[in-house]
Amino acid sequence: MASLAHQFEGDGSLTTNRDFAEIHTLSEIIKIGYDALEENALTFLIGGAESEMTLLRNRQSLDALAFRPRVLREVLDIDMTTTFLGVDQRLPVFLAPIGGLTQMDPGGTLAAVQAGGEFGIMGCISSVAKPDLEEVRAGSDASAMFQIYVRDDDDWLLERLALAEKLNYQAFCITTDTAYNGRHERRLLNGSVVPGQGLGGGLEFQRTLSWDTVDLVRKNTKMPIILKGIATAEDAIMARDHGVDVVYISNHGGRQLDHGAGAIEVLPEVVAAVGADMDVIIDSGFMRGTDIVKAIALGAKSVGIGKLYCFGLSAGGPAAVVRMLELLEVEIKWAMGLLGVTSLDQLDPSYLRAAAPARPAGLTSAHPHIDIPNPTYLNDG
Repeated sequence: MASLAHQFEGDGSLTTNRDFAEIHTLSEIIKIGYDALEENALTFLIGGAESEMTLLRNRQSLDALAFRPRVLREVLDIDMTTTFLGVDQRLPVFLAPIGGLTQMDPGGTLAAVQAGGEFGIMGCISSVAKPDLEEVRAGSDASAMFQIYVRDDDDWLLERLALAEKLNYQAFCITTDTAYNGRHERRLLNGSVVPGQGLGGGLEFQRTLSWDTVDLVRKNTKMPIILKGIATAEDAIMARDHGVDVVYISNHGGRQLDHGAGAIEVLPEVVAAVGADMDVIIDSGFMRGTDIVKAIALGAKSVGIGKLYCFGLSAGGPAAVVRMLELLEVEIKWAMGLLGVTSLDQLDPSYLRAAAPARPAGLTSAHPHIDIPNPTYLNDG
């Protein structure tokens, strides 16, 4: 680990020793954040399940899409705003739920939600992250979704549901694809894995989760319900038929089922199945503004970023995340302008074509100018 990018004042508040306004690329923030992370946190952040094939396919599938730009169109004013869950958003981007945020910044979920709120996008806090949903709401009134790992306890589930509704969270997001924890061989090999987790254990209560649970939640709330972890058109249709409001395509950044498809490979079939009836959102492997534009062109309503903002938190807390989002906004604007579009609703699949990736999949395929001493850590979707 290199020198820390941020430090604490005497009162415990986080400060940075950098002026992030002087940073002009996402790559710089990733590099600073990388250097600031302890090995265990870094392994958690960039690793995947078993052979990490799903993780790599997340990146490879994005790199296998090329643009088809249109020219001689006026693109003086570009509107990147959208509305999601009834809330105006500066970008079609949200901060995805991540359980280990305090490894990146001691402010954890609160730091993430505050950064998103300052910039003008929504966060999504995890039920296994800290601070919890009550502490986050006490510290910020920014728009946020609440994502839950359901226990085998209906009373507890309904209590969490009622609390999220009382605290004015924008949606209740149920994670569906963790009946077994992903086997993280990278973490097993370096000894950083949580006991039991690397063997597929630790969330046995998730193995009883079924569509009956979705029906129970739907019966007891008027909040929008999101199902996270959808990977097929069949399950998207089931979600719609059970009263779900938003389908969330995700493979946990490649951390769950090995040898799955890249997230963006799943997007077209899900949009074709339910996109006319409900919003479809997505995460897993999105590291550039061009990645966001590709997902919107294929029908996503909003795109979750995870590792990218974690590097921001590690680099310098909320201030670095806000700067990261500003730079992501620049990349999205440039991509849209060069494609010849001025609003998100003009993007569609006609702006994309299949293409061979120009370099091997990995974090360095999205950010090739980063000088990092251990490139084996960059096999990252």
